[in-house]
Amino acid sequence: MANRPGRRVRSISYAKYGYIFILPFFIVYIIFQIYPLFRTFWLSFQSNGSVDTVFVGLDNFKAILTGVGSRPWKAVHADFLRVLGNTFIVWIGNFIPQIILSLVLAAWFTNSRLKIKGKGVYKILMYMPNIITAASVAALFLMLFSETQFGAINKMLMNWGWITDPIHFVSGKNQSRIMIMIIQTWMWFGNTTIMLMSGIMGINPSLFEAASIDGASNTQQFFRITIPLLQPILLYTVVTSMIGGLQMFDIPYLYNVGTSQNKYTETIAVFIYNHFHSAVSPNYGYAAAASVILFFITAILGAVAFAMNRDKDAKKLKTRKKSSNLL
Repeated sequence: MANRPGRRVRSISYAKYGYIFILPFFIVYIIFQIYPLFRTFWLSFQSNGSVDTVFVGLDNFKAILTGVGSRPWKAVHADFLRVLGNTFIVWIGNFIPQIILSLVLAAWFTNSRLKIKGKGVYKILMYMPNIITAASVAALFLMLFSETQFGAINKMLMNWGWITDPIHFVSGKNQSRIMIMIIQTWMWFGNTTIMLMSGIMGINPSLFEAASIDGASNTQQFFRITIPLLQPILLYTVVTSMIGGLQMFDIPYLYNVGTSQNKYTETIAVFIYNHFHSAVSPNYGYAAAASVILFFITAILGAVAFAMNRDKDAKKLKTRKKSSNLL
């Protein structure tokens, strides 16, 4: 039946139902992300050690970053520099072997000449440590490398006669750091390998074919073709890994559960947790100020990663279009 002339046809808009469905996400995000973020900023300007806090301005930041002032300020500044150094040592120690191992494996699995069978199985096995909870991993390594004679590794070495006393894998300065580096490398190398594999598979195969025809070896192709064309992904991996390293908490903390806190493996995130949950007097101001500092460092590194991964060709094309429009 045809509509009469001049009669308005009512349309039904379903857009409002979409807003209703996504509303729970925004509610949860505001409660568990936005509110804690603003609360942390507010606490960073408050005093320490009492429930009834008072506004102290930038004193917490001055204490952490400069240490100029009272003895507690000097102590918290020294502790912050120590944990900052620990964080970078542990991160560098696990990132270097991780990226080398991931590059080698990625180049190996993407080499068409090798014709490796069961690549999917290898990918699953490599990625599996990344999906295991940190608590389970820490418990596993604590049982294996316990400092008592009942620790699996120490007991085996003592039975073989290689050592007479247990090795301090948990409390020793270098031993504990090396163990955390090994754990972090083992947990994350699979994720990095798969990321680099996707980058290598995105390189035009004709480049490798032309290089092979010209007599280039696999090593020459790797350093002359693969590495230069993987540079954006490698830069992204470095920056995101550094962000993750700055926020490293679970393994450094859980690896010391049940023992006195090892000052050589205490990271920035553990430093924040210890001050916030101090049994003597909770230092909410110091913990919040350190969190804000970590937030800005992470934001800057994130901006660097975004800038590094922008499409330079598209940017040049956009610049050329603007120039042509001006002319």
